[in-house]
Amino acid sequence: MIGQHGAADGLRQGQVRAALEDDFHHFRVAVDYRDGVVTAVRGETPRHPFTACPGAAPELQKLAGMRLEGVANSVTLHTDATQQCTHMFDLAGLAIAAASRGDTARRFDIEIPRHVDGRTHARLMRDGVLVLDWEVEGSAILGPAPYAGVDMRQGMARWALTTLPVEEAEAALVLRRCALISLGRLKDIDKEPHAHLTGRCYAQQPQRAPQAIRIVGSTWDFTARPEALAFDDRDWLADFDRAPAPGG
Repeated sequence: MIGQHGAADGLRQGQVRAALEDDFHHFRVAVDYRDGVVTAVRGETPRHPFTACPGAAPELQKLAGMRLEGVANSVTLHTDATQQCTHMFDLAGLAIAAASRGDTARRFDIEIPRHVDGRTHARLMRDGVLVLDWEVEGSAILGPAPYAGVDMRQGMARWALTTLPVEEAEAALVLRRCALISLGRLKDIDKEPHAHLTGRCYAQQPQRAPQAIRIVGSTWDFTARPEALAFDDRDWLADFDRAPAPGG
């Protein structure tokens, strides 16, 4: 969910906030901007899988100085994504794109039922309208066209950004992220003592991963209560008098 104050009033400066919650994560990001340039980015980490995750919040400030871009993925051109929390970084990109467009609000609702024989459907609604509905198996999209045959782990971002209209590409990459996250349900990640040494994100950097201890019980099941997702964020998204605390 995204909320913005400033641009809708024709002001040269403003703030846009974005929040996400799923089984494994709950993050918030606030982006300040002035005259088309990001001036500050702050993150909050209400629920996270590893003890190191909150330490990634100050890294978002490396986005300060970039111009507002209508393509959410543009944040990857401004700083190294592997040194960031993947999810707060995604939120920052979506927030910056929303600020560029002048959106006062945007909401994505993603539904990915539990896999059966390795397959599921991944659906995305944007502002209450169904935009994407994929049949997926593992990391592969089986259909419909033009997504059939796309592997979500192999070059999908480049393909989406060069093939699809900008806002469809944005939605597709949001759904891609969620579909890959849903694969975490196929294993008991509470049995993993610490983050993997993959180098793919802040907590998984080799020098940090062994000390990024798994927070047991941080995975929540919303199957029977989907309305609870991001419920606590609604006031935060609207209350621009309360600045988020750096680092959560």
